[in-house]
Amino acid sequence: MSNEQDISLQEQLERQQKQFEEYKQQQEKGKKKKWWFGCGGCLILLILIIIGITACTGSVTNELDNQVNKDKADVKQDDDSTKSQKAALNSAKNYSDVMHMSKQGIYEQLTAKEGDDFSEDDAQYAVDHLKANYKENALESAKSYQEDQNMSKNKIKEQLTSSYGDQFTDEEAQYAVNNLDD
Repeated sequence: MSNEQDISLQEQLERQQKQFEEYKQQQEKGKKKKWWFGCGGCLILLILIIIGITACTGSVTNELDNQVNKDKADVKQDDDSTKSQKAALNSAKNYSDVMHMSKQGIYEQLTAKEGDDFSEDDAQYAVDHLKANYKENALESAKSYQEDQNMSKNKIKEQLTSSYGDQFTDEEAQYAVNNLDD
């Protein structure tokens, strides 16, 4: 019987050892899971929230930028342009965006001795590469004449197309007059 007790004690010890090893393995697995739900989980959640906020903020910023710049002229520069051509183009963009000038008006301002004094070639490069909406520029000028100087629509169109005035085309001036508030 002593032999049987030794075997059963031996089996019990082996069983206990096996159970203890299983218990340790479960504890190790439990610790890993707790890490994900503890500090590590919080850190990952925080990172995901920051990424989400950044993505939302970026799209809102892009949308606002698009709305602010929707009526602004764009430029089409090529890599072969000179510094003087780039400067003339940037100047032309400002004249279009701020002063709402016509294509001819911009060209004359760029080449005028009292103006920017660019060469004719640089000025031509600028107006050729400026992607402006001249109809909208004419409309903005027309609104200014209507509100600030109380001009009639006929006089506004005359001023917009005059060679001594804004120098818009007939089509651009007609668009402007047609879209003025009464």
